Amino acid sequence: MTVVTRSISAISEPPVVRFGTPVVAPPKRQWSVLVWFSYFWIALVVFLAIFASALPIPSIDEVVGPPRQPPQLGSLDTLLGTDGTGRSMLSRLIYGGQVSLVVGTVSALGGVLVGTALGLFAGYFRKGVDWSVTLVADVLLSFPALVLLLAITSIFSPSVPTLLVGLALTSTPTFIRLARANTMAWSSREFVRAARNMGASDSRILLREILPNVVPTIAAYLPLVIAALIVAEGSLSFLGLGVPPPTPSWGGMINAGATEMRTSPYLVFVPATVLFLTVFALNQAGEHLRLRFDRTLHD
Repeated sequence: MTVVTRSISAISEPPVVRFGTPVVAPPKRQWSVLVWFSYFWIALVVFLAIFASALPIPSIDEVVGPPRQPPQLGSLDTLLGTDGTGRSMLSRLIYGGQVSLVVGTVSALGGVLVGTALGLFAGYFRKGVDWSVTLVADVLLSFPALVLLLAITSIFSPSVPTLLVGLALTSTPTFIRLARANTMAWSSREFVRAARNMGASDSRILLREILPNVVPTIAAYLPLVIAALIVAEGSLSFLGLGVPPPTPSWGGMINAGATEMRTSPYLVFVPATVLFLTVFALNQAGEHLRLRFDRTLHD
């Protein structure tokens, strides 16, 4: 009879815990037609917004034809029609995209920086820090976002800086909760405990061990927040409390065309369609990035 012997070390040898942030390779996700279209649309909108001044389009105040002229082929200036004063809808949509993208992106980045920092501290140190940060987030979330934005814009004069501060304030609690939950999950991992046992400082653990694992989840969620903030900016502009004229914005164009909805519906449908496609593309891209890079979904 043959006796098979195995080394004791091969059976009972514990797994090796390496000091440092582990690299988690998420599985590949299929690229659907909607995802391809979403990235293409986002790239197109960003390209047009960045290079608007170099494009062969008229200025936002230039009259290019009769008022309320419907979309027609033959001229780039009147491709999407003219507004109530004869200005090019295409030109105002492109320049309005600059405002919407800048307001949505900058305010979201402001919320990311503040919310991620507070969420890291709350999730790592717990106790009094966690209670204080959670209380601040709950207080901000207790106010409806649109009501809070209306209060801010009514107290201060409507302007781009006011919108940036107000929208960043409304997005901060979301990132606080997201960063806090991920920090609490990663703080209990073996490599973090190993770093703490080896005498690593709290700042090193936060910056070198936990933050690199939290950033992918935050970054994947960022397009969803940008989409929500663009909608919020459009809502405020529609109510007349957003970007003041003559600077164009998608919400302001919808508001300007609402009074002529029956006679010239394209004045509302054209900017509303662009706003819808942009928000839809950002949501699709954000969901795709979340499924691809959110490590908490694969661990």
